[in-house]
Amino acid sequence: QVQLVESGGGLVQPGGSLRLSCAASGSVVSINAMGWYRQAPGKQRELVATITSGGSAGYADSVKGRFAISRDNAKNTVDLQMNSLRPDDTAAYYCNAILRASGSTFFLSYWGQGTQVTVSS
Repeated sequence: QVQLVESGGGLVQPGGSLRLSCAASGSVVSINAMGWYRQAPGKQRELVATITSGGSAGYADSVKGRFAISRDNAKNTVDLQMNSLRPDDTAAYYCNAILRASGSTFFLSYWGQGTQVTVSS
């Protein structure tokens, strides 16, 4: 009964910006790391950025200096600000959270349904 819901994808021209948001809802007790992954057609899903509950962030080399991840622990949300977008950023972007749900002893990985980002002129 945990849901991760993403929003903010769309079509943008090269050099433009988009902001993705993800909210975890339902029987969430505690969230450890949150992150964003992406998958382009014919390619494997890859890590884009992660952030710990303490706010420490990590990025794939391909997005360093262009993307910024942030989270609001009180709202169980994580955002991804994407600047200077390039055509090779085109992919479905997925939110991920390592969290403990009510009634569970363990932290498990949960995924959103994905949101499409297309960078094209």
